[in-house]
Amino acid sequence: MENKNQTRVTEFVLFGLANVPELNELLFVIFAVIYLMTLAGNLTIILIVKLDSRLHSPMYFFLSNLALLEIWYTTTTVPKMLADFLKEKKTISFAGCFLQLYFFISLGSTECVLLAMMAYDRYVAITSPLHYTEIMNNWICFLLVATSGAIGFMNGLIQTVLMLHLSFCGPNKINHFMCDILPLVKLSCSAIHTNELVGIMVGGAVIVSSFLLTLISYFHIISTILKLHTAEGRSKAFSTCSSHLTVVSIYFGTVIFMYIRPSSQVTPNQDRVAALFYSVVIPLLNPLIYSFRNRDVQEAIKKILKNSVRF
Repeated sequence: MENKNQTRVTEFVLFGLANVPELNELLFVIFAVIYLMTLAGNLTIILIVKLDSRLHSPMYFFLSNLALLEIWYTTTTVPKMLADFLKEKKTISFAGCFLQLYFFISLGSTECVLLAMMAYDRYVAITSPLHYTEIMNNWICFLLVATSGAIGFMNGLIQTVLMLHLSFCGPNKINHFMCDILPLVKLSCSAIHTNELVGIMVGGAVIVSSFLLTLISYFHIISTILKLHTAEGRSKAFSTCSSHLTVVSIYFGTVIFMYIRPSSQVTPNQDRVAALFYSVVIPLLNPLIYSFRNRDVQEAIKKILKNSVRF
């Protein structure tokens, strides 16, 4: 039973990214630049897909939705982190902490599922090219994106509700730069075994099922590509999947490393580095990977730049 004299936590204190005050101004500049580059890169992807009619296809519909998702995903953590670099005491309210947790988990889960849907899109394009536009029509594309959001936000709701059932009666210092499940669980004065078990089962189901769907799609994709008779055909087929496969490998590798493990096996430094990678670095890398490795996107950017110079 809980002690009645224990007080309920009303706010949390964040340790931040690095507990070295002398580095705060430098870190602020670095991450402000990264954040602005992330916004610019993902907004560029959205705009060129909208402006270039050659990119009005299912593949780029998913890509523009991924870019929009990345903007919201990085915005849930980076602005708060930037503000904390300039403050001596880094606090966040109880409600604000769990709101950040909810959107962080929801948007991250949505990205997992959306990447799996994008793998399925590539599977249909490679294995059934003659029926691709018929199978991946506008309604199906919208349905797949909506399903990704529904699954992601449902997972976020379940995980947040589980966390809200825990008691937080002190200490209130989070050894992190944001509110995430693992550092919050360590502050709870309740038994966490049920939460940890259900959390791993539900969250793991979303991550693992998305990862398995991606693996199955790429197994069939690679099998189909290897059966092509010409090297040019194989090269062209691989090029349409290489960008997405790169993003999938980076994202799922980091997420699985962090969340498909008991919290006792994760150190605070590992938690911070991994969270920084998939909440700050990956949203920056995605538009760079898709623009540098995708010829259609490169040509669309060049076309838009030429048209803008004429005016």
